[in-house]
Amino acid sequence: MAVLVTGGAGYIGSHAVKRLLEEGETVVAVDNLYRGHAEAIEALGSVKPGTLHFSETDIADRDTLVRLMTEHGVDTVMHFAALAYVGESVTEPLDYYRNNTAGALSLIEACDKASVTKLVFSSTCATYGEPPKVPMDENTPQSPINPYGWSKLHVEHILRDYAHACRVNQKPFSYAALRYFNVAGSDPETLIGEDHEPETHLIPVILEAALGVREKIMIFGTDYDTPDGTCIRDYIHVCDLIDAHVAVMHALKPGDERFYTLGIGNGYSVREIIESVKRVTGKDFKIEEADRRPGDPAQLFADPGKINSELGWSASFTDIDEIVRTAYRWFEKHPNGYAE
Repeated sequence: MAVLVTGGAGYIGSHAVKRLLEEGETVVAVDNLYRGHAEAIEALGSVKPGTLHFSETDIADRDTLVRLMTEHGVDTVMHFAALAYVGESVTEPLDYYRNNTAGALSLIEACDKASVTKLVFSSTCATYGEPPKVPMDENTPQSPINPYGWSKLHVEHILRDYAHACRVNQKPFSYAALRYFNVAGSDPETLIGEDHEPETHLIPVILEAALGVREKIMIFGTDYDTPDGTCIRDYIHVCDLIDAHVAVMHALKPGDERFYTLGIGNGYSVREIIESVKRVTGKDFKIEEADRRPGDPAQLFADPGKINSELGWSASFTDIDEIVRTAYRWFEKHPNGYAE
């Protein structure tokens, strides 16, 4: 049997492909290469030669997905393919609903036709919106404040309804939705890494400033009700995130519906991230302060207690310097990303 990974050439998806290959799984990676990187797939081909199959396919292409699933005996799907810029989702909402929601519907229809029995969905903490309290867990009300969050929450609803129909029709199917926080870091072996265009993630942005790729970094808001006045966020290492996906995949039994909130369980402020980058790189860089951005809560971090108690998962990367160091190793080798 095989695992199909959507968005397999992207940041998180490529790390999932690597981990699955290392586990001895046959992997079918699909990606339309709109924001994914063919170079990542090329690098991953060296992990376990002959066990990775790549198709430049959009998840909206249901017929091709059915063919791939059938030809390779896919029984499990890990679904990462998505547009994921919150700001862009506000200005281009239709693109997000078409790609994230309608695309997922196409994927689930393909799963139905090809008799796939498990699906692990890469959801997001953005489905919670601005929570009434932190830390956030699975009982936090889901009330997104942007189209990106809504586009993912709609997929959770589709999965709930499809799973119910499968139970009624005595058809084996199980799924999990993993709602996670800020993903950071890179493969410690630097085979693959993080390369976005444009780059909006805080740690890569600061590393670009440290390496001279970026002129400066901006701190948006220094008057929050936090110890140093800047926003606090939960940063989960990409390898820990993938470990959680794999643990959930192995745990799913027919009829299961699982929901997990993922993070390290505490947060780091913007200033703490800046200081970490300085320690790790030994470099200084220009910093400018600006007003708050609309819709930025003071702090957001997870309570991952449920997945810890049910599956024994917890983050292994909890020190921010460790997380930043893995990202820095990748950026040192690839200051201009995969294109180099």
